[in-house]
Amino acid sequence: MRLTVIGTGYVGAVHAACMAEIGHEVLGVDTDAERIAGLTCARPPFREPGLSEILRRAVDAGTLRFTTSPAEAARFGDTHFICVGTPQDPDSGVADLRYVDAALDGLLPHLRGSGYRRVLVVGKSTVPVGTAGRLAARLHVAAQDGEVAWNPEFLREGCAVRDALRPERIVVGVRSDQAEARLREIYAPLLQEGTPFIVTDPATAELVKLASNSFLATKISFINAMAEICDATGADVLTLAEAMGRDSRIGPRFLAPGLGYGGSCLPKDIRAFAALADELGQGRSAALLRQVDEINTRQRTRCVDLAQRLAGGSFADRNIAVLGASFKPHSDDVRDSPALAVADAVRRRGAQVRVHDPEAVDNARAAYPALQFALDVTKACEKADVVLHLTEWPQYQELDPAALAAVVRTPAMVDARNTLDPAAWRAAGWTLCAPGRPRLG
Repeated sequence: MRLTVIGTGYVGAVHAACMAEIGHEVLGVDTDAERIAGLTCARPPFREPGLSEILRRAVDAGTLRFTTSPAEAARFGDTHFICVGTPQDPDSGVADLRYVDAALDGLLPHLRGSGYRRVLVVGKSTVPVGTAGRLAARLHVAAQDGEVAWNPEFLREGCAVRDALRPERIVVGVRSDQAEARLREIYAPLLQEGTPFIVTDPATAELVKLASNSFLATKISFINAMAEICDATGADVLTLAEAMGRDSRIGPRFLAPGLGYGGSCLPKDIRAFAALADELGQGRSAALLRQVDEINTRQRTRCVDLAQRLAGGSFADRNIAVLGASFKPHSDDVRDSPALAVADAVRRRGAQVRVHDPEAVDNARAAYPALQFALDVTKACEKADVVLHLTEWPQYQELDPAALAAVVRTPAMVDARNTLDPAAWRAAGWTLCAPGRPRLG
């Protein structure tokens, strides 16, 4: 089939490449000419494991092309995926839909008389309930034989290609049998491998992504709330989390205590969901969601306070090394990065801060120019009074504690991600602290 993907950011670029990978002809559309030029040469605009390979394969095969022209997209085919960003409005807190509207605006003048089957616009962006219905009314004016469906994405940064090609489920919100049949045809290679295909109405499909992300955020904040209680009682949050996770009703995933979540999805989505709940008159639900967000944000301040205590009560004249800048490992994304928020807060309290990250230094430097950066872990830790482990890159778990102790001024570590081996670091002479755990050295 011939598909267009409007928006070639994180979701769109991955979706376009993966649709070509499973056998479709795909045209990617974006207003960013520089990004389109890079993608045309098979250069992805961000780091994502596996994306470069499938992008190159599709571009070389001619099954994936890119353009800045909405008119070309309308002529290319009859199924158009909208994969643009929906940032949080800083004033209202709700999702800003200007890019979603602009994507449809670009198509509408060119849809009538296209000569293709019934036009199907498929939203993948995370949006408030009712967006599909509003867009459908506008589409009907321009192309009476058209429909808007919603097909939320569930991509995890660092695993996005795998999630797109081997999804745990595909959710489609449709109003007609024809739209369902079209989407079944598009995803047929994945359905043949046993992927569950959940068919519902557009409103439910729009809610699924918000509800899923909010539940994951709640689980993370819950275990961090338990870490706060463990700090007050001397209990060990890692053992607590392990015992909880053995319960099949709970499970171990997302029960990792530490610095909390960040990135472009969970923080934005839970805040937008809370704003939506308020709009719908569901204040109690909004209060729950805001409490989850508040607990998450609090972990950053708790980490800074823990580091300051380890530094002797003040950051004045202290060198602090920060391991990690991206919001999660296997990504160069620094949007709402807890690691950089902590690093900058430490700097603002008077410390000299040097940050290392295996992939995200360039993006981090652009976002936080006041911080210092190092491309080598040893250089970052040179003469450090405290080292903060803030992003759980595998490289940091493989560090030699004794070798690192030889370059710091004081062997003191805050393991804010609770992933280092305390026995190994303690044996090398380190004082190791972690949220929700007794002093480890």
